[in-house]
Amino acid sequence: MSAAPRAIPRSILYTPALSLDKVVKAWSYDADVHLIDLEDSVPPVEKPAARVVCRDALEKAPWPVNVAVRINELGSVAALHDLLLLAESSVRPGIVMMTMVTSAAEVTLLRRMLASAGAQPEIYVTVETVEAVTEIDAIAREADGLVLGSADLAATLNVEITWEAMLAARQAMAMACARHGTACVDTANFRLSEPAVLAEETARVRALGFHGKATVHPSELATINQALRPQVNDLRLARRVVAAVHRANGGIAVLDGSMVGPPFARMAHVTVAREDAWEARFGGAG
Repeated sequence: MSAAPRAIPRSILYTPALSLDKVVKAWSYDADVHLIDLEDSVPPVEKPAARVVCRDALEKAPWPVNVAVRINELGSVAALHDLLLLAESSVRPGIVMMTMVTSAAEVTLLRRMLASAGAQPEIYVTVETVEAVTEIDAIAREADGLVLGSADLAATLNVEITWEAMLAARQAMAMACARHGTACVDTANFRLSEPAVLAEETARVRALGFHGKATVHPSELATINQALRPQVNDLRLARRVVAAVHRANGGIAVLDGSMVGPPFARMAHVTVAREDAWEARFGGAG
């Protein structure tokens, strides 16, 4: 029996753990997952205070299961302190996001460490190293979700953050996530003053097979949600495809002048199941 489809967030809003008021205010924005960032957006000298903000924010979160915490690189002392925070917190996030991962073994190790403290969050991996891209299949198998980290990856490659430069990484992620049923989430858009760029990029990653997109600014949520959240017409069509192929005894059917067969029905089944899972977890949280 195949595993039930994972409930996959379509929008993830990043908020630095620099101000408790700002993190708590973020709960009011319409994101599927609210991420508290302890990594790049927090200067090293402010990380101890940021962990206090993170702990206090978790205690105020209305839906902790839909809160993520992005920790520092696993091999760092900062990550050790991050993990102690999560282990000792009375409220745990539903997702822990890793950074600068280079192998699937790191995902396994983090899962074991958190489990030893009685925590079993989903583990998401920021794909931002060359090693992560080359080992993407193994990492996708061990993780619950992958999120493209375009800034660090582009810096390593010494290229601009363009569609062409990130296309190979995106395609690799989409293939690996499809194989293992892993959430596939696109990078944040850094050109905040150009909303057309966001709209085009979101449409293009959806066409590649991505499920969600990250953002650092709440003003982008409406565009992302509109493009990637379940749409009534898409679900209605998927259910009609399933029914048409069923009436054809699992063979080829004609629906609205187009041929549909078993591969179309298989995709429609996945679409319906995945959207139902999204609705059950995220639909009422907003």
